[in-house]
Order: sequence, then C-alpha cells, then structure tokens
Amino acid sequence: MSELVYPPVILLAKTVFRGLGLRFTIEGSEHVPRSGGAVIASNHVSYLDFTFVGLGAQPAGRLVRFMAKDQVFKHPVSGPLMRGMKHIAVDRSAGSQAFRDALAALKSGELVGVFPEATISRSFMLKEFKAGSARMAQATQTPIVPCIVWGGQRIYTKGRPRDYGRGKAITVAFGEPMHPAKRDDSDVVTAELHERMSVLLDRVQRSYPQSPSG
Repeated sequence: MSELVYPPVILLAKTVFRGLGLRFTIEGSEHVPRSGGAVIASNHVSYLDFTFVGLGAQPAGRLVRFMAKDQVFKHPVSGPLMRGMKHIAVDRSAGSQAFRDALAALKSGELVGVFPEATISRSFMLKEFKAGSARMAQATQTPIVPCIVWGGQRIYTKGRPRDYGRGKAITVAFGEPMHPAKRDDSDVVTAELHERMSVLLDRVQRSYPQSPSG
C-alpha cells in the first residue's frame, strides 16, 4: 500500500516530540504483530493518545489506522491528513459504516486502533468498554492487542489547561494478544480485555518514572 502522507506526519510528530523533550518508554512492542491484521485496543487519557500509540507500533514496522470521530475528517487541515493516513471515520449516528470499514482494513492485514472507552476518561482510570473491539476481532479472526498509554494527560487532555513544558515522560505498553473465537460471547471477551488493560494500567502507573505534583 502506497504511503505518501503517513511517513511525513510521523516525522513531523517526532520532531515536535523532540522539541518538547518527551521521554518515551515503549514496553511490549514484541506483542504487536509484524504482519497481518490486529485490533490495537488502547485506553484514552489525552488528545495525543493516537500519536503515542502509533509511535509505540513503530518498532514492529507497522502503521496503525485509527478509528476517529468524523468531525476530525471534516476539518480543512486535519481532514485531508486523516484520509491520507487511511484512518477510519466514525459517524456515531451511523456507526455501521465505520464498522464495515474497520473489518475491511483488518481483513486486508492492517492494524486498526480503537479506544474502547469511546471518549477520554477524565479520571484517567478505565471507563466502561464498548464491545466493538471484540466484535471486530471475532468477525475477522484477528487478535486484540491491549495497549496502555500514560503521560499524555499531563500535556493535553479534556477539561484541563494545556501544558507544553519540556521533559515529560510518556509510557506506551502493549500486553499479550488475545485470540477470541467467533463463537465467544463478545461481552465476555470485552470484560476480559478490560481486566487485562486494568492490570496493565496499574503496572504502568506504578512504574511511571516521574511524580508530578497534583
């Protein structure tokens, strides 16, 4: 697949990250499949999570196609970039098309990034999950890779002032893939995913290398 937009955007993001002096720790990158489709299911603590999760997939040589609100695709600047990077627009009033687009991407061997909480968690703890991640993996018989990102909430999140001060630590951690069968109960699979990500989130929080005030 020809990639004319994604690589320059990655280069720009890395330049910005260097400018901010961000300190990255990427754990479990061996769990990201080197080929074939997979659902990357991540928690959601900041507006920058998709860039950090995408960076975490770089050691595996993979690009992630994220499912994102269709409003982002309608913006005159971000819209062409999102389409050029082959991300997947989600119209919450008609989500079936996005689901079909995600299935097509998985079947063609892409990594599809999903935030099962469907919105940023203001508490930074895991909210209730939607079952879409499980359903997509089951329908395409692709694995689900749990992912936790931590630190972005200190830069740009919902309901708090932005802070572009230098030197913040960002952790991206991937867990062992899940391989749900087609006949498994999607709610049970979703509950297991939530449990695995809760354990991973706790570990990442405990090992976070900085102790910011507040």
